[in-house]
Amino acid sequence: MLIRKATIEDIPTLERLIPRSARELSAGYYTSEQIEAAIVHVFGVDSQLILDGTYFVAEMEGRIVGCGGWSKRRTLYGGDQMKSAIDPLLDARTEPARIRAFFIDPQWARRGIGSQIIKACEEAARDAGFSALDLVATLPGEPLYKAFGYEVIERFDLALPDDVMLPLARMRKPITPQHNA
Repeated sequence: MLIRKATIEDIPTLERLIPRSARELSAGYYTSEQIEAAIVHVFGVDSQLILDGTYFVAEMEGRIVGCGGWSKRRTLYGGDQMKSAIDPLLDARTEPARIRAFFIDPQWARRGIGSQIIKACEEAARDAGFSALDLVATLPGEPLYKAFGYEVIERFDLALPDDVMLPLARMRKPITPQHNA
């Protein structure tokens, strides 16, 4: 498995992977109405992460089979379709970095791909001087994050159009920052 930084050229592949991942891996956790609303209004590529060099893809046999990233910006979740303004930078001394937008190809699920990407994200955030990580987990993603030591700090329902509610969990994990002297 190769974990590498995503590029702008990867976006068309990611735009196909994300809905497929959401539809298949969220079944049993969310209704089809919730999944489709989340695909339209929440799940998607956040191109700022790619431009920042903080979004990773996993390749197996030359094919992208997973993606996920971390962020030094305020946005906690959602793709480009959720943004309406500039996404300001976080202060690594006082604010947690974000873990963002993990999606795995359903044919490659539960083979350690998400684990390898999260390790890369945590290491990069630590190297950038952050001392904690925040994320918003979907119900199917929550077990992965719990396995890596993230704890639920808040549960909430995200209100989507047409009165669709999407249950989510905000989670946090402290990390030891890397200080370059």
